[in-house]
Amino acid sequence: MSNVWYGLEEKVAVITGGSRGIGLELAKALVAQKAKVVVCGRKKEGLEAAVAAIDGGDRVLAVPAHIAKEEDVNALFDAAVKTFGHVDILINNVGMNLLTGSVVDTEPATWNKIIESNLTGTFLCSRKAAMIMRERKRGRIVSISSIAGRKAAPGMGIYGIAKAGIEMLTKVLAFELAQFNIQVNAVAPAMVKTDFSKPFWSNDAIRVEIEKGIPMGRIAEVEDVIHPVLFLCSDKAEFITGQVLVVDGGTLA
Repeated sequence: MSNVWYGLEEKVAVITGGSRGIGLELAKALVAQKAKVVVCGRKKEGLEAAVAAIDGGDRVLAVPAHIAKEEDVNALFDAAVKTFGHVDILINNVGMNLLTGSVVDTEPATWNKIIESNLTGTFLCSRKAAMIMRERKRGRIVSISSIAGRKAAPGMGIYGIAKAGIEMLTKVLAFELAQFNIQVNAVAPAMVKTDFSKPFWSNDAIRVEIEKGIPMGRIAEVEDVIHPVLFLCSDKAEFITGQVLVVDGGTLA
């Protein structure tokens, strides 16, 4: 990652889904910015590997949590406050999808699983973070959305609906929390080269077709997403709230 400095020293950031992919790389980047980081994930072994990879010593706390469960979310933020004293930043990064056919033909159980992991989890974490932040009258909430929330695509129906919900949640929270000096924004990337999307970009034939639809001619790298997120977490974005920053190489242009 390039040596861009965002002024996040000693900030306390909670990152959901911080044990792999974009979340893990964001955790590494924040530690490099001298911030303190709390990561959560559902699997203990994944969190242990993440802590080793982040290599931030006592600046890193890992907490097992299922963010669609209120009791887990409460425990996550309680641990963050107990360890670091407060929470300055929440990055809602958890995202999951189960490739489905049409929404009409999808079982309600599948709908619930995708909506809970993406939208309900974002709501629960944002709600808890906001309760902490408004007491200090400062804070940043940044959610990872997706262009799937703006453009229908095969197999992405419920996932896209959940991401569209996250974008409206971002706007509503920004409106409600502005009086407490809490800025709420989102970043909506196109496909990013992570394990989450590997079945697509690792297949040359599929990758070529995807790249044809991206004016810049390539799939996003993780770093393309990290810098916009860090910017929105910084004091440089003090007067930006309720916005969704699209990072898609011109796909939706």
